[in-house]
Amino acid sequence: MAPIPTPPAQPDDAPESYVGLDAAAAEQQARERGWSTVRALPPGSIITMEYLAGRLNFEVKDGSVIRCWKG
Repeated sequence: MAPIPTPPAQPDDAPESYVGLDAAAAEQQARERGWSTVRALPPGSIITMEYLAGRLNFEVKDGSVIRCWKG
């Protein structure tokens, strides 16, 4: 049987710290903290449920982050 792969380490970061920030500033901050992929989505977007290590998702309304989660 093949070994189970170890996912890459993610930045030690709190997603809730991005809520309330301007979307562009939040993206820049996330990249500076080591997130390899940053995705901004409008409220109610239909997205797939796959988890991608190293990705940070922002829900953005009126230019501000209203929700943030890993994966």
